Amino acid sequence: MNFFEAIVLGILQGLTEFLPISSTAHLRIIPALAGWEDPGAAFTAIVQIGTLAAVLIYFYRDITSIARAMVQGLLNGQPLGTPEAKMGWMITTGTVPIVVFGLLFKEQIETSFRSLYWISAALIGLALLLTVAEWRVKQRAGKGLGMKQMADISWKEALLIGLAQGIALIPGSSRSGVTITGGLFLNLSREAAARFSFLLSFPSVLAAGLFQLYKNRDVIFSSPDNLMAITMTIIVSGIVGYASIAFLLNYLKNHSTTIFILYRLALGAFILLMLAAGLLET
Repeated sequence: MNFFEAIVLGILQGLTEFLPISSTAHLRIIPALAGWEDPGAAFTAIVQIGTLAAVLIYFYRDITSIARAMVQGLLNGQPLGTPEAKMGWMITTGTVPIVVFGLLFKEQIETSFRSLYWISAALIGLALLLTVAEWRVKQRAGKGLGMKQMADISWKEALLIGLAQGIALIPGSSRSGVTITGGLFLNLSREAAARFSFLLSFPSVLAAGLFQLYKNRDVIFSSPDNLMAITMTIIVSGIVGYASIAFLLNYLKNHSTTIFILYRLALGAFILLMLAAGLLET
């Protein structure tokens, strides 16, 4: 890809990785509309290193506190001795499902699941699930029932949200979208669901990005232009991603996810219309 494409894809990744509208869908759709080659599942995993850096910087205190507590807990023979250590092991446990699903469906993730039919179905399907989740939130609010916060997350929530994260392997579903939806169904507040979603993404995105970086190192380092393009994409996605995290966490304090639901429905319908008209290839 040229530098212009690298910058555009970096902006797309940064904007859409944390908003519940699917970064992989946009990295598949926009190149198709522009007549560019599909960057592929490997590129998608590698470029997430940029947004992973955004998570690390934004949640630096949380991540270092959790990591330190886990290490100290193991050394002291009390791995669950503190809330931070417990949170770390819950995040680790919640990461297991996506690793298992990723290995089981590796071929489909890199091929058939990248079909625009799959992507449009995932966009619309999750929008409908998120609509139901939001309806449940309003029902609880109407009854005067509170929502759980980060401190209230238990092993049950961690594992079930981790299972939901596995669905994010289907382009169009959105990692933040499925985990926030799962959190809302489990009565987490919107902000707590988003915050846990971002922390939960850290181990799996790091592992996938480093694996694909190693696997495709020959292509990446085959020329200075290739290396510069992927580096540019990672840097741009990290900068834009940091701003996206800050925006979403502040937005969800006082707003529902309705705007994202409507966007997903519109984008999914648009893709189907373009496919039906023969203006896009699957």
